[in-house]
Amino acid sequence: MSAGPLPISAGAGPAAGGDPAPCPERGLLWALTLLALAVSLWRTADRFTWFLETVPAMLGLALMWATRSGFPLSRLLYWLIFVHSLVLILGGTYTYAKVPLGEWAKEWFGFTRNHYDRIGHFMQGFAPAVLVRELLVRRSPLAGSRWLAPLVFCACLAFSAFYELIEWWSALAVGEDAEAFLGTQGDPWDTQTDMFLAAVGAIVALWLLPRLHERQLAGERPSRP
Repeated sequence: MSAGPLPISAGAGPAAGGDPAPCPERGLLWALTLLALAVSLWRTADRFTWFLETVPAMLGLALMWATRSGFPLSRLLYWLIFVHSLVLILGGTYTYAKVPLGEWAKEWFGFTRNHYDRIGHFMQGFAPAVLVRELLVRRSPLAGSRWLAPLVFCACLAFSAFYELIEWWSALAVGEDAEAFLGTQGDPWDTQTDMFLAAVGAIVALWLLPRLHERQLAGERPSRP
């Protein structure tokens, strides 16, 4: 017996396959990301760790370029990729355990560790939630479905867990050279906390951004000052 179509809620999203409204500053965001990577590489003292930390930003740069004509992304998603890339690049420049912002927070709030990596893992759920959501809305029958948000959440949590496996494999492959990449700073629950924060990031994105995302996917033009 057929299970029937996926349940569709009222006010379903845009039809799959449609292009969102253009992002006028897409080229600027791409150029600024490339510039940030170049400056970061010049400033970093640990190029091996820098490479490991900034690979996702490089992939984001490639994604922005590859989708510029055939599959343009929403303005919201381009901005999230840009902001997430900056978070990654800053972490790669200093290594997460030594980012000045986290060091200042240690002094101000009396933290026992540099918590900048927590921002990175929150963004690891926040930005990919919109990416996965956009792909599913535009290229699957899930636009407007009650299953959309749960599946986006599961995809983000799965990616976070896979990233922790990558960190583990890196540690096994290169030993102590991967210590800065792991960035546990003596926290025995670092892996679990990282995945939890990615889950929180995905939940926050799915709570705050769907209406704006839907408007942009429906082709609403960016407002002008």
